Amino acid sequence: MFDPNTIKKDFPILNRTVRNGKPLVYLDSAATSQKPQEVIDAIVEYYTEHNANVHRGIHTLGDESTRMFYEARAAVAKFFGADTNELMLMRNTTEAINAVVYVWAEDHISTGDTIIATEMEHHSNLVPWQVFAKRKGCSIEYVRVTEFGELDMADLKKKIHKGVKLVAVSHVSNTLGVINHVAEVAKLAHAVGALVLVDGAQSAPHLPIDFHKLGCDFFAFSGHKMVGPMGIGGLLIRAEVFKQIHPFLYGGGMINEVNLDTTTFADVPDAYIAGTPDVASTVGLAAACEYLSKLGMEQVAQHDAELVSYALEQLSKIPQIHIVGPMDAKKRCGSVAFIYDGVHAHDVAQILDSEGIAVRSGHHCTMPLHAKFKWGATTRMSFNVYTTKEDINALIRALNKVKEVFGK
Repeated sequence: MFDPNTIKKDFPILNRTVRNGKPLVYLDSAATSQKPQEVIDAIVEYYTEHNANVHRGIHTLGDESTRMFYEARAAVAKFFGADTNELMLMRNTTEAINAVVYVWAEDHISTGDTIIATEMEHHSNLVPWQVFAKRKGCSIEYVRVTEFGELDMADLKKKIHKGVKLVAVSHVSNTLGVINHVAEVAKLAHAVGALVLVDGAQSAPHLPIDFHKLGCDFFAFSGHKMVGPMGIGGLLIRAEVFKQIHPFLYGGGMINEVNLDTTTFADVPDAYIAGTPDVASTVGLAAACEYLSKLGMEQVAQHDAELVSYALEQLSKIPQIHIVGPMDAKKRCGSVAFIYDGVHAHDVAQILDSEGIAVRSGHHCTMPLHAKFKWGATTRMSFNVYTTKEDINALIRALNKVKEVFGK
């Protein structure tokens, strides 16, 4: 049985108190998730027993470290239903998206071409393309978001044409919580010869991901949002597309032979590992994937759906609350953001914090989306495997203090 109350005990930080001894209620997992003891232990054990540089030493520790690195890397790829040589390890989703600029877009998008993004994109899947488009002389078109907080697929179909080279879209919006139909987006894009980049930062922690079934060409994710360590994530690249790219970082460990005039590079994946990789974090990410796999991602998704449904139901009972995004729980996952009429989101978050409840407030790196709907800022509660309905109840109770303080 999937029991979040039992799962919560695996996360040591959730035992602590904050704000004058109040128990911590952590509802900011979309920003970063907490880490189970298994992940912490895996990192500590690596540094305690096996730490050495990979590829470098013909000695026991070097052999162990190299073996652990490649086994961890393979485990991460398997978790996402990808082949081992379809994974490029990165620090996070942001770096992964920027990598697409340099390993692929620089050679395949030219002056006059078009990139399609959406109005709901996180800045990390928007700013790199703005900068690139200005440098290359290409254009960006944005698919609109409907008044219900959903991607307007009819608008996408209108904007798809032969000049489009890339469609960049989030799998799950970090503000709206909406789940986008990226498999359908991929079919539309591929029909005109465009590739598809999916920002999977908010879907990887909550949904079963099969990279091949999604049909996209690039899938970016962050380990720290899926109960793994910070500073490690990845970019999945479809095998056929991998043949079209080249390294964008150069140095030791990625070469076969170097002389003063020429260099020959190693095969995938080593050609994309310039310098010393973060072995400990890779091992930690593999441990996180194993932890989630043992829980079962189908059950993780079901748990998340129940939390979203419950949060929508409870918030809807408060007249002052305006919920952001679809009201149909089946269309969203991971988080619920809202506006408290007449009270700034930062004030709401500060009062919740005084009650021991951690949420996120602001524009959540989606300023164009907030500007479109004239939202000054929103307050977001977000979930993970350790979140319980009682956590949501605690937030609902704490919102009474907002009413008391501001008289709203």
